[in-house]
Amino acid sequence: MKKQYDYLIIGSGLFGSVFAHEATKAGKKCLVIDKRKHTGGNVYCENIEGINVHKYGAHIFHTNDKGLWDYVNQFVKFNNFTNSPIALAKGKLYNLPFNMNTFYQLWGTKTPQEAKAKIKEQIATYGVENPKNLEEQALSLVGKDIYDNFIKEYTEKQWGRKATELPAFIIKRLPVRFTFDNNYFNDQYQGIPIGGYNKLIEGLLEDIEVVTNTDYFLYREKFNALADKIVYSGKIDEYFDYKLGVLEYRSLHFENEVLNTDNFQGNAVVNYNDAGYDFTRIIEHKHFEFGNQSKTVITKEYPQEWNPSNEAFYPINDIKNQALFEKYKELSLKEENVIFGGRLSEYKYYDMHQVIAMALTRSKKELNND
Repeated sequence: MKKQYDYLIIGSGLFGSVFAHEATKAGKKCLVIDKRKHTGGNVYCENIEGINVHKYGAHIFHTNDKGLWDYVNQFVKFNNFTNSPIALAKGKLYNLPFNMNTFYQLWGTKTPQEAKAKIKEQIATYGVENPKNLEEQALSLVGKDIYDNFIKEYTEKQWGRKATELPAFIIKRLPVRFTFDNNYFNDQYQGIPIGGYNKLIEGLLEDIEVVTNTDYFLYREKFNALADKIVYSGKIDEYFDYKLGVLEYRSLHFENEVLNTDNFQGNAVVNYNDAGYDFTRIIEHKHFEFGNQSKTVITKEYPQEWNPSNEAFYPINDIKNQALFEKYKELSLKEENVIFGGRLSEYKYYDMHQVIAMALTRSKKELNND
């Protein structure tokens, strides 16, 4: 007997929303549910004092794929924001990513040759041939000054572990540029939706039935009975009732402040590298959209240990967790009529453009085979 919906889509983040849009466009009937009080997953924006506040941390869209850029711009126009973060280290401000501005601020070097020589000299002094942990890996890639100022304490805060206890593979490479270019991303297309990411999600989910504040797992059998197929973008271990064990993450805690000034730090993102600060960065949201409001909203971002009641942000892709994920992935391949996708179900950190591309690929394959 034909069920009420073709697809039950669990999670209204980018993966679920793009899949729902494409399926609806192909004439399928979708129901989207989300346990949060809002749609959009981690790209959701909260309007405070007329400013679109990125509720779950800074989100800057970037891609080299013109097709993807055109795809998102059909729902909302993107501005030309360029991500150029600043780092506060040992009381001084530095440009990121590591480039000629950073090296001049750190050493006073004025030419690429001088900067290269300095880094080469430090690697020769402090690097090791076969790095066994993150500290050794970083010293072998960029030397001691860059490691001490920009990597060690920031990374230890981010992961809640000593750098000597973290695996080397976390930083396979460190982007070092020998140009005076503060653009963090190399991608051709970059920006923020004008009016915030909610406009993108609203465009994707237009005319689609959406139910928020609803936990799939509390009413699993009831929801399963509604649709022919399920699109699942939640935690893969939760889908299988954690029966093989719990996958680990790092979490984040955000604290917002409304300030009675029109400009607090002059930049969207300032990293606080030193261990003396509990938070890793301050985001000043108005700069994402070049706002001229009389007040400003800042967010301090605090890394924290994860437990199942916290939001899962960064998968801990060490050997133990990756092996456990592979076992869950094997189980997922045996699930008939269930499509898994997105960061949580693939236990991998993806950028926004990668999630959208994945959803487009999966939906195309699914709908073509239907």
